[in-house]
Amino acid sequence: MSATPVFTKNAAFPAGPYSQAIKTPSTIYCSGQIHSDLEGNLIKGSIQELTAQCIKNLKAVLEEAGSSIEKVVKVNVFLDDMANFATMNEEYAKWFTHKPARSCVAVKQLPKGATVEIECIALP
Repeated sequence: MSATPVFTKNAAFPAGPYSQAIKTPSTIYCSGQIHSDLEGNLIKGSIQELTAQCIKNLKAVLEEAGSSIEKVVKVNVFLDDMANFATMNEEYAKWFTHKPARSCVAVKQLPKGATVEIECIALP
């Protein structure tokens, strides 16, 4: 089976030694995206704005891999505080209208001090 690393300049470069995604013939595995701009700097704003930036980064990676948000089948959301759960969901629901399977967990800390990180699995 072939597995191809995916990189796009339309999303923040990975913060560590990993690919933005790995594409296989049947699945695209997207690494977690935080709310950073193309230069890798965290953006500031409301939890909705931060969530939107994570999803915009994921969208760019998915498009580079030949997929789209509409082909996402599983999402994992990581929050630094579950108090942000309801407001994160408000923004999330605007992007994932097809309601893929999802997990959401609170974590002690995220890379670069991020508030939210989102990863997904999609069909090609």
